[in-house]
Amino acid sequence: MDPLADLRAAIGEEARLERPKQADFGDYSTNAAMLRAPVERKPPREVAAALAEELKARLGDDVERIDVAGPGFLNLFMTEQWFHRVVGAAIELGDDFGRGSGDERILIEFVSANPTGPMTVASARGAAIGDSLARLLEFAGNEVDREYYINDYGTQVRLFGESIRARARGEEPPEGGYQGEYVTELAAEIENAADRDPDELAVLGVQRMMERVRGTLERFRVEFDRFFSERSMYEDGSVDRVLDQLGEHVYEHDGARWLRTSSLGDEKDSVLIRSSGEPTYFASDIAYHEDKRARGYDRAIDIWGADHHGHVKRMHASWEALGGKEGTLELLIMQLVNLMESGQRARMSKRQGEFVTLDDLIDDIGVDAARFFLLQRSHDTTIDLDLELAREQSNENPVYYCQYAHARIASILKRAGAEPDASVSGALHASEEELIKKLLEFPEEIQIAAERRAPHRLTTYVLALAQAFSAFYRDCKVVGTPEEGFRLALSLQTKRVIARSLDLLGVEAPESM
Repeated sequence: MDPLADLRAAIGEEARLERPKQADFGDYSTNAAMLRAPVERKPPREVAAALAEELKARLGDDVERIDVAGPGFLNLFMTEQWFHRVVGAAIELGDDFGRGSGDERILIEFVSANPTGPMTVASARGAAIGDSLARLLEFAGNEVDREYYINDYGTQVRLFGESIRARARGEEPPEGGYQGEYVTELAAEIENAADRDPDELAVLGVQRMMERVRGTLERFRVEFDRFFSERSMYEDGSVDRVLDQLGEHVYEHDGARWLRTSSLGDEKDSVLIRSSGEPTYFASDIAYHEDKRARGYDRAIDIWGADHHGHVKRMHASWEALGGKEGTLELLIMQLVNLMESGQRARMSKRQGEFVTLDDLIDDIGVDAARFFLLQRSHDTTIDLDLELAREQSNENPVYYCQYAHARIASILKRAGAEPDASVSGALHASEEELIKKLLEFPEEIQIAAERRAPHRLTTYVLALAQAFSAFYRDCKVVGTPEEGFRLALSLQTKRVIARSLDLLGVEAPESM
């Protein structure tokens, strides 16, 4: 919910309401007149002059003046009465401030790391993005389910079982098998592992690894509504049924079964069943996505690793071939994470081999820093995570800075002698106005971040809000002044929005530090 809704309604839904870069150009600027001009067949500045008078009459005492600028922009200068009123309106909304009115039922599948090893930092980025996006879409008004797809079938899983048996026998894993101390640990945990069938060991090994994965995810504040097994689709015949369902799109060549993805928008056809009779992972993916489609979601969102880029077109093609509506399957490709220390790529894990686990990262920098830093860039951009900065407890560390601002406000409110009261009038300092305008950006920021699948925007927003509060606190004494009631109200609303923003990122908002 948005206290700026009245102002947006006044200028029209299609028009932009923006904050000018220079304070001399007003509190808000709009292109409404420039949009109207072609319709009314009049010069933009003429339309702007008429619209300015219309807005003055509609907004009344909320607007001090409206200037026509440039080719027809309108610059709005709001009154102090308006600033006081919108702070009160935001406070009255409580937990609903910024909440959207979306109405979609959405399934988000994310992480889905192979259950043949511990959670890595690469998977950690997917966990942070997927979980934060789910929180964001829910706050934007949608119903969201979270799902993890367990790749527990096929050649790699059998190799996992063979690797466990080899370690149990004191041997090296087979070529292409799994290294790492965790395989030796599994061999010791599973009774009679040296004498068991590799397929049986694979099932038992996957079960134990998934227990560890769930524990790591819980530690990282990520929860799933469902864990979906790839193996289950072979056991209940789902894969065979979906290949039959594809009908004329499937054909045989050189002993293999193919899908005509070239006729569905992909560059070439795709193998579903190899000539050996072994299914490809694409066959499983099609069956899995048909299961998603059949569950009646309005939208399915997958968050995939960078190595899945070539899989996008054919997945969209098969989705639509099965009756999925175009645009209702979204495939977000996530780029890599580089851990940096002293300007160099860091290697943290001594026990696990060549990869860094999420548990290693949490042990080093903590959950809050790990989630915030992994969310600072768009999913389609490689991220360099500065471990030294993430460890710092200083204003240079953005997550520390935001959390400290929240704790500082909690302290101010605790020691205040008066109650927050947005109705207390008084002249506003420029830093107060800037903080109010930054707070009022929150509802639109939620809307944009949700629509663009961009939780990283919230890391930028909450840092800017914390900085705006610091400037306000520097310039405006809060406690023991005639303006105390209003400034406490403004501080309270800032605290709420910082807490909400951090929660949407999966980061805690401490009351003291």
